[in-house]
Amino acid sequence: MDRFVPQSFSIKNFGCRATQADGAGIAADLATRGLHRKTDARNADVVLVNTCTVTNEADRDARRYIRRLHRENPGADILVTGCYAQRAPEQLASLDGVKWVVGNSHKQMIGRLITPSLVQIAGTSGPSLAYHSQIEASGSLVGDMSRQASLHPMPVRDGLGRSRPNVKVQDGCDNKCTFCIIPSVRGRSRSASAEAIVEEVRGLQDDYPEVVLTGINLGRWGRDRPGRPRFPDLVETLLEQTSVQRIRLSSIEPMDWTERLLQLMASSPRIAKHVHIPLQSASDSVLRRMRRRYRVRHYASRILRARELMPIAAIGADVMVGFPGETDAEFEQTRAFVESMPFTYLHVFSYSLRDGTEAARHRNHVPKTVKRERNRILRELIRRKNLEFRCRLVGTSQSVVTLTSSNGHCRAVSDNFVDIVVEGESAQPRTLRRVRIEAVDQNRTLANWAD
Repeated sequence: MDRFVPQSFSIKNFGCRATQADGAGIAADLATRGLHRKTDARNADVVLVNTCTVTNEADRDARRYIRRLHRENPGADILVTGCYAQRAPEQLASLDGVKWVVGNSHKQMIGRLITPSLVQIAGTSGPSLAYHSQIEASGSLVGDMSRQASLHPMPVRDGLGRSRPNVKVQDGCDNKCTFCIIPSVRGRSRSASAEAIVEEVRGLQDDYPEVVLTGINLGRWGRDRPGRPRFPDLVETLLEQTSVQRIRLSSIEPMDWTERLLQLMASSPRIAKHVHIPLQSASDSVLRRMRRRYRVRHYASRILRARELMPIAAIGADVMVGFPGETDAEFEQTRAFVESMPFTYLHVFSYSLRDGTEAARHRNHVPKTVKRERNRILRELIRRKNLEFRCRLVGTSQSVVTLTSSNGHCRAVSDNFVDIVVEGESAQPRTLRRVRIEAVDQNRTLANWAD
């Protein structure tokens, strides 16, 4: 067994906020073991590739990156982890330069695997040697995600250069959407304890003005914990037991945007006025084929209630076009719904076949040219709606988190999720300040400092 101990590492994250949080936790663990993080993977002894597998394209992106990385840094040991590693470890283990493949099931063991001669720091030398033996025998370290009974997140400590670190409070999903592979690679829904989450946020609150609560199915937090607490209970606990200035909620399914949660967001100045509710389609027939657990009228009631309670909140959604069998009439239902609802932004994407899902077996696939045109229509529509929303903000004062400063301009993101360029004096990143919105155009929102 190679007992060389690396001195540096780099990490490349693909995919969702939960993956970003996983990567930050791995990086923090490696830093405690004495490894120095390099921003340029070409200069690192070990490179971790934290993958996504939501589509075949995501798999190809990861393989392309690994091949390029090996060409540019042939001496690096490459460790591949994440959802693709969980789903198809043998594909990744066969790539040149890949030394380790570690699935989601064993992410917490990565530090001990990479630094076997430092395992006394963690006090677990025996298991580390066992992990090396398993890797050598099979080329991968992957377990059955269905056996994962609880979530023990690795503390982030460092936002990996982000001004708003992601705090993963929940993992896995119990839904059975026909287009989605994620439940099989992330496992059942599991929640971190409120105590562990409070501790993690307290560890970040002095360095970051805002944290983002994230998960694979965030609104299901607590259902597997003793007493079956609900997600609003967690948010209230964080407001009471931490001093972080702002909490932002990432994507939450429609059925979990309860009246209690919306009222809590509307009433607390410490919760960002940002509502993201995945839609996918505004055709009930398509939603049934997707096996989504809501119908358009339910979704609309949540959107309209959010706008009633928070007149200038960000309201966003994920929308998929070209799901197998989607007709022109079904797409028109989605277009008309988007037109009529108070969305301020959308993540529009075309259906992409994902091997291993029920939808991939459908024969009635929508042609690429049709998907491309539907995608274009919705993107143009939301650009107009976003501009109209930002025009309403001109002359108002908004709270922002500063991101970067250069050449007399500062980039910031507002409470209601608008990217803003602030003119004038530079500002330290990761601070909470107020700005006055002065002007908008199709591409930018301009402001001046108001404090």
